[in-house]
Amino acid sequence: MYIKYLQLINFRNYRELTIELNKNINIFIGDNAQGKTNILESIYYCSIGKSFRTNRDKELINWNGKESYIKCYVARERLDKKIEIKIFKEGKKGININSIKVNKLSDLLGIFNVVMFSPEDLKIIKESPAFRRKFLDMELCKLNKKYYFNLVQYNKVLNQRNTLLKRWTNKNNDMLSIYDKQLSNYGKVITNFRNKYIKILNQKGKIIHNDITSGVEKIEFKYITSIKNLNKTEENLLDNLKNNRKNDIDRGSTSCGPHRDDFNVSINGIDVRNFGSQGQQRTSVLTLKFASLEIIKDVIGEYPVLLLDDVLSELDKNRQRYILSSINKIQTFITCTGINDIKKYIKDECQLFKVSSGSVVKV
Repeated sequence: MYIKYLQLINFRNYRELTIELNKNINIFIGDNAQGKTNILESIYYCSIGKSFRTNRDKELINWNGKESYIKCYVARERLDKKIEIKIFKEGKKGININSIKVNKLSDLLGIFNVVMFSPEDLKIIKESPAFRRKFLDMELCKLNKKYYFNLVQYNKVLNQRNTLLKRWTNKNNDMLSIYDKQLSNYGKVITNFRNKYIKILNQKGKIIHNDITSGVEKIEFKYITSIKNLNKTEENLLDNLKNNRKNDIDRGSTSCGPHRDDFNVSINGIDVRNFGSQGQQRTSVLTLKFASLEIIKDVIGEYPVLLLDDVLSELDKNRQRYILSSINKIQTFITCTGINDIKKYIKDECQLFKVSSGSVVKV
């Protein structure tokens, strides 16, 4: 899987841009705030229909334009895909795949896969469980539409249940029982998928982390859930909701379920979030991302596109070397301010682009 060309019209600081891309490595070099990350953002948007930088689509539209347009031509082993997206100021968007209109965002998922690695991804390790749940949800939604459906339905019912709890009267018991049953049903699918993904992440991640650290460190991922018996997930979820009902009524929110779950990352038995060094935290994220690449490859039969947004400068020479020696089969987009330190590690053919004030020139 690789992108043949990309076209942008009124996207961020690009009034109009069309670039042909190398099937191996594409390096965008330039000073900060020139538009390098905007290119990666447009590619990411074509994968999942959302930005990794903002939840407000209208921010993607150039201030001189009324709408934004992205066209991404993706070569795949079986059938090439032309993805076109229009973003309107009212907050709506239109998506076409091979000139056929897509009515649901879920129909875009899986058409074109990317793995994004940026300095912001350190939050997966360092910040609250919400960042780790988001990582799991994003990876699983790319790979499985059943997961996406159950996640959407779960969140809808969760919002309805929380609204009911905030407006609680003693007459609401029957409705609460209905919501509990629905949450348990959807939550079972979410929990089981996440638990399975963590197991695969362990298999892939341990090999990758061992290579990065030359066998010095052993990484482990552990799914943290309130479910005591994962063979009876639905029954356990329902019991937990019933047992916590009084507490939920008092708080006005749902205190247990997949929306409260987490996963732990440890190196040599030590919790990385609380006790790991900055280097270990960065290496853990690197392991997560490269394990994700391998999982996607196993599921769909080809590697996704890899986006590296200004991360090489954040890593030491050993981790830089690992990344750049591992991407020979993967179309990779790299943004950086200088190339001297990384060029010696790149063996494959690559294309260098100079980015300046919304202008992109092949070098």
